[in-house]
Order: sequence, then structure tokens, then C-alpha cells
Amino acid sequence: MRNRLRLLPLPLCIALAMPAQAADENEDWRLCPIEDVVPPFAGAAPAPTGSVEQRAVQPTDIEGDTLEANQGTEAIFQGNVSLNRGDQLLHTDKLIYSAETETYVAEGNVHYQDSAMRVIAERAEGSQKNDTHTIEDVRYQLTERRGNGGAERIELKGDQGTLVHSTYSTCSPSERAWELRARRIDVDSAEGFGVARGATLRLGKVPVMYMPWFMFPVDDRRRSGLLYPGLSLSGRNGFDYKQPIYLNLAPNYDATLVPRIMTDRGESLGGEFRWLYENGSGQMSGNWMPTDDLPDHDPSRYTDANGVVIPRDQMPDKDRGQFVLNATHNINSKWYANANLGWISDVYYLQDFSNSLYGISAYSVHSDAGLYGRGRYWTAGLMADHYQLADYTLTEANLPYDRLPRAYARWAQPLATWLEAGVDSEAVRFQHDEKGGGSRLDLKPYISMPLEGASWFLLPKLAWRYTGYQLDSDIAATVATSRAQQFATDNGIVYTPALDAQFYDRTPTRSLPIASLDAGLYFDRKTTIRGDHYLHTLEPRIYYLNAPFRNQDAIPLFDTNTMTFSWGQLFRDNRYSGADRQTDANQITVALSTRLINEEDGRERLSGSIGQIHYLDSSRVTIPGEPPVEQGKSAWVADASFSPTDRWNISAAYQWDPKFGQEELSSLRVRYLLKDSGIVNLGYRYRRDLTEQADFSFLYPINNTWSVVGRYYYSFLDEKTLESLAGVQWESCCLAVRLVARRYLNDRSGDLNNSLQVEFELKGLSSIGQDTERVLRRAILGYDRDDLYLVPPSSVQRLNNSGDAANTTPDPAL
Repeated sequence: MRNRLRLLPLPLCIALAMPAQAADENEDWRLCPIEDVVPPFAGAAPAPTGSVEQRAVQPTDIEGDTLEANQGTEAIFQGNVSLNRGDQLLHTDKLIYSAETETYVAEGNVHYQDSAMRVIAERAEGSQKNDTHTIEDVRYQLTERRGNGGAERIELKGDQGTLVHSTYSTCSPSERAWELRARRIDVDSAEGFGVARGATLRLGKVPVMYMPWFMFPVDDRRRSGLLYPGLSLSGRNGFDYKQPIYLNLAPNYDATLVPRIMTDRGESLGGEFRWLYENGSGQMSGNWMPTDDLPDHDPSRYTDANGVVIPRDQMPDKDRGQFVLNATHNINSKWYANANLGWISDVYYLQDFSNSLYGISAYSVHSDAGLYGRGRYWTAGLMADHYQLADYTLTEANLPYDRLPRAYARWAQPLATWLEAGVDSEAVRFQHDEKGGGSRLDLKPYISMPLEGASWFLLPKLAWRYTGYQLDSDIAATVATSRAQQFATDNGIVYTPALDAQFYDRTPTRSLPIASLDAGLYFDRKTTIRGDHYLHTLEPRIYYLNAPFRNQDAIPLFDTNTMTFSWGQLFRDNRYSGADRQTDANQITVALSTRLINEEDGRERLSGSIGQIHYLDSSRVTIPGEPPVEQGKSAWVADASFSPTDRWNISAAYQWDPKFGQEELSSLRVRYLLKDSGIVNLGYRYRRDLTEQADFSFLYPINNTWSVVGRYYYSFLDEKTLESLAGVQWESCCLAVRLVARRYLNDRSGDLNNSLQVEFELKGLSSIGQDTERVLRRAILGYDRDDLYLVPPSSVQRLNNSGDAANTTPDPAL
């Protein structure tokens, strides 16, 4: 028997009525049993189809074994009653519907399902005319996301709903590791929020948190209210409580206030403001603490660059704070403006407000703002930047020069099939409070002929580099004194200040041609190894560089230093970063690379490279303290990577100097992926006279629920442990517990800090305790497998309200 009427409005708000809005698409549910709290109903034909958006325009079909009518006003459907509309399906044993009063009663095995959830109840009744409904003895299961629970009764009236004695959990009923219970939940689906009263969070059967009242969202709309608080305990801060307050100010901007109480230090207020508009976005954050008692309680932590405790009048003021601004504005398709500004109240701020070693590793706060453009053949920019000292073990003299401002432009365009021309240009004004400053103009036009075929390439290139300066008198005098003293030493005479005048030059210049030739061949063959088919390549390469000597002693070093010698340095036309030095050269680089590529999956199983520079003449251009590069051969540079299986990866780098018969650099990195999510990392790095370190880390799953983590990071030169970490993790279907003990080096004081961190992760809900996962992801590469394939973050950092480094990208969901 078949008829058509409107589908009865059943408790579709159940899934939205529970405070479990944390996204769970990244959660790991592999340990969950295959168990349906509410089994799917397969007794209707056709099966539910369609989506939520299509419901309003689709008719409702009703079927039942029998139909009784009472004077045409009341219809009684009995026996396998089914109502079907699009993706919605309702089934019950008996349905009584009055067309006159527009009331209904559904009794016995009331079963509802759609594309997002499934619900069963014993009885449902209501009025479509008044849009009121009551459903009794309810159980539900979410299908688009994990979650289930029940309610003693649900009462609906229009957009308003009330759940009485309701529960929610992402755990299976047979393994109820945690559950959220509420005496009453009132839901307003029109406004997009719910209010829970008498809510209790239970771990197992033990109540661990009671909330007499709290508001939460029930859809994707943002709404002002309280966010999850942060609780911690430390010797520095005492009991530390943070309560974020979210303010939904408008659809395209919002704010978060973070009042904080530290029993051993005082109160502070942090905040963040975010905005988004058609042509840009940004966020601004800060923290202000009007009275910080830490300097009075622990004055010994405040030392100078030599480790001596400073007098009280030189310690930080009690009024302390920070400010961060990140903003981008798109002017048009080619030009945009960007600003990253930061400020802290004192050089001890990061030490006192950061919660980890990572937040205090930066020695300065960098601010920059500029206008940038890009076209098909060009890039350009006009910007300025500034550095603020953030490390009390250093002085202002250690800071880089500010660039106020800097303009650059790069153009490169094909002029013909085998001809390309371009120019690199930069104009910048350098300023430093202690060193003085100056202006620099750097121009480097070039022309090249990119010739190539299927198995070869040839790239001759000719450039001319001109660099001119306008120096302030103080920095010109400093350079003149240094040159006069060196002249006196070289010529065996006594230095007197009168010599300075011979070397005083406020407008030094440098101009020279640079010629290079880069050529290579590409050979490949197919080969078979143990039954697997590979493509084997052999790639010889030669690079010639010629640049005449120009005396550059009159030029100060604004932003220039020697680049680390590596594989990439073999093919550069300058061994210095920055424009203050251009190396003279008459040299040839010879190199050879080879690769083994699996033809079935395209994976590179083996790669190796080796190269060396042959200096045909000595290179005389240097920076202070650097010896000249003598005629002869450079160190051999070798890099190799080997992946015998998908689980193993072994990579190594090695440099050997044949002139002195000594090792310059060696590094080894071994990674092994264990079953499931386990990983073992082993690393060793040595660079002569600079560093020798070993790093071992692992995540080892003992079984499906238990795993151990650890790291040991040691410096042989310092004979000191830089970081040691040990922890244990227990994980079930819906609950994870992490206990991590950590001992790490404070890179400023040199002392070792100790910490013990505990975290309870309620999957699909929230976490309780400290963020141990962040620490483990930084300490153990591959703790999260996705991290193995991430691009390293930008060196430009901003800080969150805790003083730790934070992501500068505004939330795209804003």
C-alpha cells in the first residue's frame, strides 16, 4: 500500500546537539571494532539516495502492510511502515496520522537513517501544525563522523530542541573509555548553538570533569563563547590557567581574548584579531602583563652576555608584553603588499614566556613590510626590515643590519630561440645603531645562450657586475682604520692614525665581468636487478667560471658571508652570500651523478653524486679572518641516497680535502619505517672544527595499543647531551594517553631543563593536559608520517600568546 505525505520531522538535531565539534578526519580509528550501535536498516526499497540539499524538492513515499481510515480524518498504517524521501528513511511498526489535526504517533521500533546518521527510538509523537515533537528512549549513531550516544527524551519545537539525560562518545559501547553525559541540552539550530547543563566527562566510570553550564556550537557557524581552557603546573609560573574567549565579531573578522592567571607571577591578557576580505587577510596578536613578579622571585635567571647576574635596576620592567602583525593585501594580479611585524618588551621575554626550547631559539625578532610584484619575465619588490635583539647572551652588535629600505628587480627574457638576456638589480640602504650604515647599488646584467638536446645541454653565460656604495662617515672611518692597520702589518711599519686618510673612501665601487660555461650529458640504459626493471642514468657535468680579481677591502660587510661549501656551491658564480664580495675565479668543476629509477613505480632507489673544483688560479678575494683560496683542488663533495625498500632510506654526505688529507664533513642519516606508524631515525653529522653530533630517535609500537618513544641528541665536541626524551603511549579506539619525560638544553644559559608532560586525547572531542604531540613531532622526524613529506617552514617566525613559535597563516575557514 502506498501514499504520499510530508516526512515526519524526527530528531535530526541529535548529532549536532553534542559538544563534539572538533574535526576528526585526521583521527586514527583503526583500533575501533567493527560495531554498529545502530545497524543500518535495509528493509526498504528503494534504498535512500540523494543529499541533504535535495530533500526539500523531493516527495515522500509511504508504504505499509495495511491501511485503516477513520472517516477520512485519521490514517493508521501498520506492519513494516516505511517513509522514504531522498536520503531519508523512516521505519516503524505502527503509524497513526490525523489529517485534520496534523498530529502523528509512531510506535514500536521507530528507526530513522539518512546520509549522516542513524536513530532508533521506542516512540515518537507530535504535531506538524504546531511543529512540536517528542521522541522517547533514543539511541543514535553518526555515519559521516564517528560518534554515538543516546537520550531519555528529545523534545522539538521548530528550531528549538531539548535533549534530556543525553550521552555522547566516539567509543564503541563495548569499550566505553570515555563518555560525555549531560542532564539537559537545549539546542537552537537556527542560531547554531547549544547549551548544556549538568555536563560530566567520564573516563571509564570515573567522573573527571563537571561543567554546570557551557555553550557550544552545533554547526560550522562561529559564535562567541568560551573555548577549552589551558591548565599547567610549573616551577616558573606555579599554577597556570588560561581561558580563551572567542568573539565572533563579523562574518569576515573575529577575535580571541586569553586572560591568564599564573599564581607565582600574576595576571596577563593575550589576544588575537583576524580578518579576511576579498583582496587580503591578516591577523594581529599580542600579550600584556602589567605586573610580572618573576624578576623579584627569581632574580638569578637574569644575567648579561657573560653569565653575570645583572643589578635589579637593569632587570626587565614588571610591565611586559609582545605584539605580532601578519597581513597580506593583493593589489592586482601582479602586485601584493605584505607585512610581518613583531615586538617584545625586553630581551628576556622569550626566555620567561616560552614553554619550550623551540620558542627561545631565535636570537632576534624580525619585522618586514613591502610591496612585491611578479610578471612573466620579471620580479620586483620594495621593502624594509628591522631586527630587535631577543637574546640576552648577545649584544646589539650581533644583530644584522636593518634595510631601510630595499628595492630589487629581476628581469630575464628570451630574445631568440637560443638567446636570453636579463638583469639582477638591487638598491638598499643599510642602518645599524652601533655600526653606522650606508647605501649600496648592485647591478648584474647578463646574456646567455641556453642550448640543449635530448641528451645534452650547454649554457654559456656572460655577466657584468657593478656595485657602488655611499657610506656614512663613521663606517668609512672604521674601514679605513682596519685597512691602514693591515697595511702597516704587511709592510712592517708602525701604524699611526695618520695612515687612515690614505684609505678613507666613502664611495667605493667594484666592477668586473663574470663568464661561465655549464655543460652536461645524459646517458641512460635499462637494466634488471633481482627481477626488477630499472632505468639507470649517468650524468657527467662540467662547469667553468672566470672572474678577474678586484680589490674589495674598502667595501664593508653589510649582509655578506661565506656560504657553506656543499654540492650546490660547485656550480655557483660566487662563494659569498650578499653583494659585498664577488669572488675572483678561474676554476673548473667536474661532477658526475647517477640514478637508479624503478620503472614500475617511478621511485628513485639509488642516487649518487661526486664533484670537485679545480682552482686554476688562486682566489684572492676574502672576508676578514678567511684565508685565500689557493691554486689546486677543492675538497671532494659526495652525496648519496639509497632506498632498498619502501621502509629503508639511507643518505650520506662526505667531503674530503686531498690537499690537507683530512675530512671536512661527513653525515649519515638512516630511517627505517616500522609496521603501522613506527619509525627509527639515526643521524650523525661532523664538520671540522665546528660540530660533531649524533641523534637517535624512535617510535616503536609494542602492540596495537602500546608504544614507546625516545630521543637522544648528543654533542661530542661539547661532551654534553643536547636533548634526551623518553615516553610511553597507550592508545585505544577513542582514547590516547601520552607520558613524556624530557631533558633539554637551554641554548642561552647552557643549563638543562627537565619536564614531565601528560596528555589525555579524547578522539573526536579534545585533549586534556600538555601538548605532548607537538614536542614529539619536533623531536622525532616521522612521528607523524605526513611530516616526512612536508616542505620546511619559512624562517620568518611569529609567536603565539605563550611565546612559542606559531604558524603565520590565517585560518582559511575564517
